[in-house]
Amino acid sequence: MSRKFLGLGAILALMGLAACETVQGAGRDISTAGAVIQEESAEAQAGL
Repeated sequence: MSRKFLGLGAILALMGLAACETVQGAGRDISTAGAVIQEESAEAQAGL
């Protein structure tokens, strides 16, 4: 019985680590997109 809980705990821990990596990657993508938008906005304002 305790081996099942240990195995389930290990699987859940691995899934949690994978989810954190996914969220971290999404955060980097969103940050990069925000930087591009800021640059384009600055260029547009400089052209006015």
